Amino acid sequence: MSEDADGETTGQSPKRSGNIQSVSIATRFLNILANGSEAMALGVIAKQAGTGSPTAHRYLQSLVKEGLVMQDPQTGHYDLGPTALSIGIGALKRVNPVEIAARHTKQLASGYAASAGIAIWTERGPTVVRWYRSALFSISSVGLGDVLPVDNSACGLVFQAFLPESQINVARKLQPPHFRGKPPSRKILETVRAECWAELTDHLLPGITGQAVPVFDAQQEIACVMTTVTNLGLMHKPEDRKALFDCARQAARETGGLDAFTGL
Repeated sequence: MSEDADGETTGQSPKRSGNIQSVSIATRFLNILANGSEAMALGVIAKQAGTGSPTAHRYLQSLVKEGLVMQDPQTGHYDLGPTALSIGIGALKRVNPVEIAARHTKQLASGYAASAGIAIWTERGPTVVRWYRSALFSISSVGLGDVLPVDNSACGLVFQAFLPESQINVARKLQPPHFRGKPPSRKILETVRAECWAELTDHLLPGITGQAVPVFDAQQEIACVMTTVTNLGLMHKPEDRKALFDCARQAARETGGLDAFTGL
């Protein structure tokens, strides 16, 4: 006799797939607690997990024993435990937003008619630290190590929308007026902040469009910017224009910065 993945007694011998399913179900409960805003009642957890309360109780009690979940002795509600918090902190220490964003950006450049890269903020302004040229579109005025205009680039607008004005002013003073461009209006920056998106055409080269989206860390602070440069005429479908935004959302799931994209 053995137990199946849901803890029920069966006449079958243990199977590896059953063990994996048990882990999968336990992870489902942990994800529910992780996405909750406060401790949760057993019935609420079971409903969200799509299981019965007895099954949820068995799994949660097992997770309590391992320290992954804790239960309030007064209310009976469940929340993430100290072991889960330690695992989360360990994962955060290993997160490198630039490398995560670069991996997704490289994949984007290989599938779309756009060169793509990653820019970080330095005292000189947006600085390109990763650059991937598309096989379909390789002519670009942007290259690795280039500093982009503070006001006359999509990257610059995104950084301005999410960084303190004092940091922006330091770079603005270092960039020549003819290079940095004209400062954007407050309304433009509010739009960029609300949409997590900036796009400029004919700013670096005639007929060339630059797009940029922010990449946030787990503290919801901007870590870097993902950007593309392409000929606007090569963006035939609506989804082509939003490919970069979708790519940023995927990266945000790994950096912990997905909250900034909620509702967009």
